[in-house]
Amino acid sequence: MRDSPPFTARITASHGRIYFVTDSLGQTFEAARKGKKGDAVVGDIVSCSAPIGGKVSILAIEPRRNCLFRSDEKRVKILASNVDVVAVLFAERPTFNPWFVWKALVASKTAGITPVLLQTKAELSTPESAASHFAQKLESIGETILKIRAKTEPEATCNHLAHVFEGKTVLLVGQSGMGKSTLINTLDPEARIRTREFSKALDIGKQTTTETRLYSLTLGTSSFEIIDSPGFQEFGLTHVTPYDLLNAMPDIARYVTGCRYYNCTHTHEPGCSVMTALKEGRIDPERHAFYAALLSEITRSPFASRV
Repeated sequence: MRDSPPFTARITASHGRIYFVTDSLGQTFEAARKGKKGDAVVGDIVSCSAPIGGKVSILAIEPRRNCLFRSDEKRVKILASNVDVVAVLFAERPTFNPWFVWKALVASKTAGITPVLLQTKAELSTPESAASHFAQKLESIGETILKIRAKTEPEATCNHLAHVFEGKTVLLVGQSGMGKSTLINTLDPEARIRTREFSKALDIGKQTTTETRLYSLTLGTSSFEIIDSPGFQEFGLTHVTPYDLLNAMPDIARYVTGCRYYNCTHTHEPGCSVMTALKEGRIDPERHAFYAALLSEITRSPFASRV
């Protein structure tokens, strides 16, 4: 009897180096990467061996349309591949980190993926709250904000997101406790993701999602996909180049013409048009501080030699 030929599937869940792939017929198999490699991610289109006992080997990964990366001083990690939108979540509680959101925006734009900001738990915010002020700042630099009330207005939340995300694959990104699991449960009540109350004492969310998973959703006449990933607190960008960083921050990049020096870093040099705009109040001081800090982080990283 001849061996069955390899088949094409898509990775729809991962936990460490354990994967689940789904083929064109909707059949799902547990999978492992051949050679014990850990280079496959949710969203990948892969070639798999014929199933044996409901399990397959991932033989090869097809070229990716895009990837969303985050990194630290030791490694670069791919969060997901072949996505259309990165939805970055922030909320009034637990306390969110604005720089996390800005880093996620830089990562998305550098990867060529459209970012959308989701202000979750919007029912907890007032016009004077930190999340509301932050949303206004994001809008002032041209970002799209969607205010979500998944717990108090579930039907409206489903209808709104079904319209915005129709036909797209959306990766959810956010710090722990920002409401990703609640949002998934609202969009798909059968997802059964455990949603825990965050610790008020520690002011940090408890990480309830331990795997990355893709959900195929149909709400009314709209179909779309959501990739839910584990919450985390830091979003390193040491793999990003200074050029990428500047291009991902148009509120600063628009002022770079006219600098005295061709290699101006736009952080301190005399005759810098960015510094002039900063002094004149045309650039938000916190945004420039973020730019300068991230530029310093990038240039000191072990990846800087290759940019």
